[in-house]
Amino acid sequence: MTSQSPAVEVDGLLRRYGDRVAVDGVSFTIGRGETFALLGPNGAGKSTTIEILEGYRSRSGGTVRVLGSDPATAGTAWRERLGIVLQSETEPGTARTRELLAHFAAYYPRPRDVDETLEAVGLAAARDLRVRTLSGGQRRRLDVALGIIGRPELLFLDEPTTGFDPEARRQFWALIRELHDEGTTILLTTHYLDEAAELSDRAAVIAGGRLVDLAPIDEIGPADARIPIVRWTDADGAHEVRTTEPATLVARLVAAAGGEPRGVEIRRPSLEDVYLRLIGQEADA
Repeated sequence: MTSQSPAVEVDGLLRRYGDRVAVDGVSFTIGRGETFALLGPNGAGKSTTIEILEGYRSRSGGTVRVLGSDPATAGTAWRERLGIVLQSETEPGTARTRELLAHFAAYYPRPRDVDETLEAVGLAAARDLRVRTLSGGQRRRLDVALGIIGRPELLFLDEPTTGFDPEARRQFWALIRELHDEGTTILLTTHYLDEAAELSDRAAVIAGGRLVDLAPIDEIGPADARIPIVRWTDADGAHEVRTTEPATLVARLVAAAGGEPRGVEIRRPSLEDVYLRLIGQEADA
């Protein structure tokens, strides 16, 4: 993180479709070099927000600055500083994998090395295959390669690992960490909450078009939702207790039982647990 102005500044963002409000007064900033997750259920307003930031959709109100410019009026030079990986896959065509990536690389003033990029996304072995013959997972990796080939200052990743197997997801995570270490600002949307927890510095949760929480990834949600749970079984049956001092509780249980109780377990709530509680609270409001 640097002392530069934020990479993204959103203040009171509003988007209406007739009488329906899709984005309702959302505000957040993303610092330079930060990986920021935008989370929420389908229809929450995430995609609309992202498309406004990318300059593909107009807004009804509020202010937005992306890399110092208003996306609604920014030009070609501004777009060259962005990398975008959309939810939809690359259209199949007659071009070969490396050929297509090299073609896109030529649009940028200082692109990444084509072969190194293919290696980074796990497509080195598919470099000479025609795009239309790639599997869904391979085509998704090609989307990522196309998004990063221009060495973007800001990278939008919209559900980037859809269709990836577990090994491919881990390889992708390693690539994102490399980009983060290089200083790339990353805006990530994903339904894989473990992915958001693994990669992000901070997260915002949107539900019903409104921002319901914004915090460092380890501080999302109400404090009581992050309290660890201790479970064990004894002669009186199964027990479950939330406590901020789980080790102390387990030590007391061991002392009382003269040994470790059966099935003792300390479980710290995951981001998914906290997220589901947030979304549930919003739905009940």
